[in-house]
Amino acid sequence: MNDLAAHHAPLAGALTDAVRRVIDSGWFVLGREVAGFEEAFAAYCGVPHAVGVASGTDAIELALAGVGVGRGDRVALVANAGGYGTTALLALGAEPVYVDVDEDTATLDPALLDRETFDAVLVTHLYGRLADMPAILKVAARHGAPVVEDCAQAHGASRDGRRAGSWGDAAAFSFYPTKNLGALGDGGAVVTSSAEVAERVRRLRQYGWDRKYHQVTGPARNSRLDEVQAAVLSVKLPHLDGWNAARVAVAARYRAAIRHPKLTLPEVAAPGHVGHLYVLRCADRDALSAHLRAHGVAHDVHYPLPDHRQPVHGDRFAGLELPATERLCAEVLSLPCYPELPAGQVDRVAAAVNAFGAGTENWKGQPCTP
Repeated sequence: MNDLAAHHAPLAGALTDAVRRVIDSGWFVLGREVAGFEEAFAAYCGVPHAVGVASGTDAIELALAGVGVGRGDRVALVANAGGYGTTALLALGAEPVYVDVDEDTATLDPALLDRETFDAVLVTHLYGRLADMPAILKVAARHGAPVVEDCAQAHGASRDGRRAGSWGDAAAFSFYPTKNLGALGDGGAVVTSSAEVAERVRRLRQYGWDRKYHQVTGPARNSRLDEVQAAVLSVKLPHLDGWNAARVAVAARYRAAIRHPKLTLPEVAAPGHVGHLYVLRCADRDALSAHLRAHGVAHDVHYPLPDHRQPVHGDRFAGLELPATERLCAEVLSLPCYPELPAGQVDRVAAAVNAFGAGTENWKGQPCTP
C-alpha cells in the first residue's frame, strides 16, 4: 500500500543531515527543532499556533482538552474513522455522540448533527477529503459548541483558501509515517488560532507545568514531539504540496482507467481532497478482495467495523443505527495511492479491478507489487 523507501530516497541526504544536526546539538526534547517546525507548520496551516505532541491520537485528546472538553461532556463525532477519535475522547471521560455521515463524502452530515445534543464536535476529514466545515460550523455555533478538526488524513486540503486545521477552535494532526506528511516514527501536532488554547495544550503535553516541576492544570500527560522527528518533518514540509498533487494524479488515473458496473469510485479532486487514500465501494467486497489478493494487488479496508459496533463497548450502543456509516463500513476498499506509485502499477491495479467477476482468463496483467 506504500513504498516508504522510495518516498524517502530523494531526501536521504537532507534527512541524514537533519538527524546528525540533532545528535550534534545534544538536545533531544523540546528544543529549537520543535520550535522551528511548530512555527513553519502553523504558517502552512494558516494559524498562529502549533504545538508538537507525541502522536495523532494524543493530538486529538489534547485538542479536545484544550477547548475545554472533560469528563461527562458529550462529543459529537462519526463512527467510520477507525476509532481514533473515540479513543481520545474516552480517555478524557467524555461521552461519544455518534452522528451518521453523508454517504457520498463519508464525512459528518451537518443536517444530522443539528438533531443531536452535544457539548463539542470532533470533525474527521476522512481519506483526504475536507468535511463540509462551513455548514458544520454554523450548526456548532447554534449549539454553542467548540469544534475540533481531526486532520490526520488531510494535511494541506483546503476550501475557499482555508486549509484543514484553520477552521475549528483547534485541530489535530498525525505524522505517522504513511500520512501525507509523515515522520520517521510517531508524532502529532495541535494547531489553533487561539493563544489560550495553545498555551493550555503546551501545558497539558508536559505534566501540566507552567514551569518546571510546577503543575497548574490537568489531567495532563507526557506527550512531546521529539527533536529528531521535528527536524525530519521540517525537511519534508516543503514537499507536501507536490506529494499531494501526485496522490491526486494517481486517483485521477484510477478514475480514468477503472470501468466496472459493481464499483462506486470516489471523487478525488484538489484542493478539497488530497488523496490520502483511494477508497472505492463494492457491495461484494469480500469477493473483490479475494480477487485482488489472487492477482497480487495490495489493498486494505479503511475501516471495516464502525466505532459503535466495537466489542469494547459491549451492548452500550446496541440500539444505535447509523445506516450510511454501516453501509460504508461494509463496502469500502482501499487501493494503493501514494506519490511514488508508478503509472504502470496504477494501470495494472486498474486492470485487475476491471477483471473482477470476469474470470481469470480475462486477466492480461502481471502480479502487482506496489
